[in-house]
Amino acid sequence: MRSPLLSLLFGVALFAGCGSASSEATSEDEAAVRHRHDAGADASGHHALKTVFLVLMENHNWAAIKGNPSAPYINGTLLPMGSHAEGYVNVHGLHPSEPNYLWLEAGGNLGVTNDGSPSSNHQSTKSHLTTLLAAAGISWKAYAEGIDGTTCPLTTSGRYAPKHVPFVFFDDVTDTNSATSASCIAHVRPYDELAADLTQGTVARYNFITPDLCDDMHDSSGCKTGDAVKNGDTWLSHQLPKIFASTAYKDGGVVLVTWDESEMGDFPIGMIALSPNAKGHGYANNVAYSHSSTLRTMQEIFGVGPLLRDAAKAKSLSDLFTTFP
Repeated sequence: MRSPLLSLLFGVALFAGCGSASSEATSEDEAAVRHRHDAGADASGHHALKTVFLVLMENHNWAAIKGNPSAPYINGTLLPMGSHAEGYVNVHGLHPSEPNYLWLEAGGNLGVTNDGSPSSNHQSTKSHLTTLLAAAGISWKAYAEGIDGTTCPLTTSGRYAPKHVPFVFFDDVTDTNSATSASCIAHVRPYDELAADLTQGTVARYNFITPDLCDDMHDSSGCKTGDAVKNGDTWLSHQLPKIFASTAYKDGGVVLVTWDESEMGDFPIGMIALSPNAKGHGYANNVAYSHSSTLRTMQEIFGVGPLLRDAAKAKSLSDLFTTFP
């Protein structure tokens, strides 16, 4: 017969070993998360994921992309090659575009609820991702179509829209809305420069890619075709192979393709993860994600903190990878 003391100790041990089971088939216990975090670092403590390319498309629900014959590259190449999320949802009530881009950089919309220019919506806070990266000595760069690289691109020009480049809203990047800011000009570069940076091995560790308003699925009028999804899919099919062929991608690289917002409402939007370290082979999960998850993922990959605003409450995208970070 077990003594009262042994019974108590047994009960405590049993209780400590039990936890509430998640209803999501894709959820992981803490041991699995710790295992993958440990597996994601080599003997020197360096992370397996080293370089990130974050590509932003525009204004489409995931239901309008997945299975759409206008997106053969996404559906026929990227999804079978990578991992993707079925439960990546628009931040609650967050529209239009600009607040979503700010959220990806800062974990909140910082009070911005419109698509105003940097002159009216610029931010004095230094509490955002690229400031943390710079303080840690981690390189970053934004590549945008439609800019010439001679000035800080603070105003709309042709198919370029500053609302899709969050960095130009932060005073510590732009020297408070200065078109001649050396910091801004050095970090926000014409998209055409990416190819040479990839070939020469000079690409930054964090790369934010903004196609123009035709290539990101935002516009249809005046673009190559009247089908916005087709235009964006074609652009991805021409541009992503250049990244996939690079050493930066093959040696711990990550390409994340997502959309800024759903078409009104709070609906799922696409999130596709492509990497030698992704689960890949068409893996999908139904974990609840948002742009806060992407920001948290960036902070975990690069090891910078503290977690910014809503990122502290979000799940990272770790389940899409075999090794993380």
